[in-house]
Amino acid sequence: MAGDMPPAKNFTFLCGADDFLVGRQGQLRFAALAAEIPDEFSREVLSGFAGNVGEVETAVNRFRESVQTVAMFGGRRVVWLKDVNFLADTVTGRAEGTLQLVADLQQILTGLDPADTAVLVTAAPVDRRRSFPKWCEKNADFVLVGGDDGDGDALERVVLAEAQAVGAAFSADAVRLLLAKVGANTRLLVEEVHKLAASVPEGATIEDTHVAELTPNVAEGDFFEAAEAFFSGDLPWTLAALQRHFFAGGDARPVIAALQNRNRILLQIRALVDAGSVRVGPRGLEGFPGAQAAHAAKFVGATEKSSYQLFSQNPWYLGKLAGSARLPSLRRLIDNQQELIGAFEDITRRPQAQEEVLREMTVRCLAVG
Repeated sequence: MAGDMPPAKNFTFLCGADDFLVGRQGQLRFAALAAEIPDEFSREVLSGFAGNVGEVETAVNRFRESVQTVAMFGGRRVVWLKDVNFLADTVTGRAEGTLQLVADLQQILTGLDPADTAVLVTAAPVDRRRSFPKWCEKNADFVLVGGDDGDGDALERVVLAEAQAVGAAFSADAVRLLLAKVGANTRLLVEEVHKLAASVPEGATIEDTHVAELTPNVAEGDFFEAAEAFFSGDLPWTLAALQRHFFAGGDARPVIAALQNRNRILLQIRALVDAGSVRVGPRGLEGFPGAQAAHAAKFVGATEKSSYQLFSQNPWYLGKLAGSARLPSLRRLIDNQQELIGAFEDITRRPQAQEEVLREMTVRCLAVG
């Protein structure tokens, strides 16, 4: 009938790839639920963080006891199971004991009466291929916070939403530079937004010049400028960045490592571009999800984030690397790698001439275009 209302969901399930974003959203949702329950003794927060199967069992058992508890003075209760991490694709998450306990958790949630107990579960990260998250999508008030892992658009939304909350405005270039310098660290992104907002006059727009001056280079450590300059093909900028690095007492090895890591990533991007699997477009690497589906399984055993494994990287970051300057040819990138290996060998022979070695390598790589 037209007047029929959909049945109330037994519980609320908030999940995402980023524990910070999920936790913040969970705090807001719990505050809203708690506001409807004046008795503070009828509000309970439980930790779902577990490092092994035994701790998963403890968390599930505590949750069962909590939702079965009757409010001291009658009325409705609210229970928040927060920081659940055993739904991820980890050793603990894959354990047979954990899978059985998750089935027990599902049974508990199925039997809830939302009229008696409002339940909120927040989890990050979550392997959404598993049956339990899929069941939650159908049976809970389900919220995916921040998009899937590696969603660069979600990071941009975090910056813009936080800026709006504090009454600040960012130029598009400022947002891009902030994400490039900070990376996917959402906690630091939020802190940087607050710092930048406090540094400009009220009503002024935060520009990339403000970000360049005030935001540290976290995404690639202190070697961000040298790597950015080198792969932009700007010889004077690269030489000046190297001079600043060594003037501050820096060592050549971490610079070489940063350059090698980025060069390895660009080699893999160039191979996909040349094969027609992806295309560098205005919004990054177009066709990347299809390339990932076709080729990711070939990286056998490479599951951790690494410059050797293109598909372990943040897709937004890959698009930024490929689109920040003209993508070098495959031959140029292979030559770069050989030069970097040669530079490392050279500094072992001439440890007192590290800056000279990198300057000579830079000239050889960039002077040829």
